[in-house]
Amino acid sequence: MRLFAAVLPPDRATEELAAAVAGLRTLPDADALRWTGSPGWHFTLAFYGEVADDVVPELSARLERAAHRTEAFSLALSGGGQFGHGRALWTGADGDVTTLGLLADRAEAAGRRAGVDMGEHRRYKAHLTVARSRRAVDVRPYVEALRTFAGQPWTVEELVLVRSRLPRSGVPGEEPRYEAVARWPLGGAG
Repeated sequence: MRLFAAVLPPDRATEELAAAVAGLRTLPDADALRWTGSPGWHFTLAFYGEVADDVVPELSARLERAAHRTEAFSLALSGGGQFGHGRALWTGADGDVTTLGLLADRAEAAGRRAGVDMGEHRRYKAHLTVARSRRAVDVRPYVEALRTFAGQPWTVEELVLVRSRLPRSGVPGEEPRYEAVARWPLGGAG
């Protein structure tokens, strides 16, 4: 199974972002980007890649402990940026990003301890991808338009293990499908 740990924004937050993205899609050269859809929007905490079925129970147990050790926290979608010289456009996070980073570190450690090859550790950068491109695109106008975007805060109350199913149809624009495999309440969440 292709898996990752994530924080999923609530519908209210994705609706706010969808309105901002609708405005971005009217900018020149917007068709040069592949826009992601709101059903797949998430903050990836740790990407595990292909995980053998027999490893999933251990990974799940460790993620449950990570969730239990992390208190619920406030977060909001905010601002924007780019990765890869215009190959990815994203919105960021505002609020308790320190706890978000801590949860990401714990999710990565859970994978390592469960035996998942996590590769080299990278400092966590909170981002939610809204568009991608196979070639370099000048996304500066989009980043500038997102600069003032500020969504309403919400309380992150759970850690989610997500299965990613890559497109196989060959249809241009088809997006991966995401399915929550397991959810664990954070330590202070009801």
